[in-house]
Amino acid sequence: MCRKRVGFMIFFVAGLVLGAAVLFAGGSKAGTGKPFLNKKVRIVLSIIIAALGTFLGCIRQVPTGNTGVVVTFGRVEDYTLDSGIHFVAPWKSVVNMDNRTQIYTSELSCFSSDIQEVAVTYSVNYRISKDNAQTIYRTIGAGYLQTVMDPKIQEAVKGVTAKYNAEKLVEQRGTLSAQIEEVLTESLTPYNIEVVSTSLANIDFTDAFTNAVEAKQVAEQNKLRAQTEQEQAIIEANAAAERQVIQAQANADSAVLAAKADAEVQQIGADAAEYAGKKEAAILSNIGEQMTKYPGLEKYYYYQNWNGKLPETVLGAGTEIIMDMPSASSATE
Repeated sequence: MCRKRVGFMIFFVAGLVLGAAVLFAGGSKAGTGKPFLNKKVRIVLSIIIAALGTFLGCIRQVPTGNTGVVVTFGRVEDYTLDSGIHFVAPWKSVVNMDNRTQIYTSELSCFSSDIQEVAVTYSVNYRISKDNAQTIYRTIGAGYLQTVMDPKIQEAVKGVTAKYNAEKLVEQRGTLSAQIEEVLTESLTPYNIEVVSTSLANIDFTDAFTNAVEAKQVAEQNKLRAQTEQEQAIIEANAAAERQVIQAQANADSAVLAAKADAEVQQIGADAAEYAGKKEAAILSNIGEQMTKYPGLEKYYYYQNWNGKLPETVLGAGTEIIMDMPSASSATE
């Protein structure tokens, strides 16, 4: 800034000096005694040179994406200049403040709540308030990044990280990043610095802690696998026991059904025999009644069923004849 202001002042002073030199320059042509330039020409040239020096000393350029802060002998003016060409008094300087979105990445060494060292890479996309650039320059200066932003970033990252143990830092990385951004936004707003976005680029632990975490994860996986295998064995044992119970119940049911079937078959046989006996008794009873009612009927049945052969057995004397067989002559009668 100082160099630029000195440069503009040099243009301005040089223009005035050259103009004065041309105006009061003397000398004459050799052998004539007349001056090289007449008075009018010298006046015009001095005015042109002085004007040119003044013009060059008053030009200020504010690059695109910057805001020009005007400073008069160390005092910051209340207005700013937009990007472009401006004419400013030569004794005033213009400080260009970048108002575009910029990125700042910080490498931090933090500690978790369980005193584990954590290396964090944190990036912030930010921009200054264009309308309050002169306030930033007046209260903080052009080095606001080192003066305000870096300390606030460290404070936010370390403060939020210390609330989590090492394992939670990995598990809840998204929540951690959001909380840091919230704290950082709140702390930078009073300084007219806007946080556009943030990124928790990396979280790294010591080798000892990383190895311990890996060993713990392996142990948990082995434990989970053992529990799964045990539960599977229990399920299979229960399934086998249930199958045995079901098979035993099925066998018992089959035996009961078979016994009932045998009993029913026996009952059916008994009922059939009883029916046959009753039927035969009824027939015999009916025959008996018929014989009683119709004497000589038994002879009729005998004749109906006789095969025409005489008995081969001869009874002795005194033997009672059960049935009197008529002779052939009487049978023909």
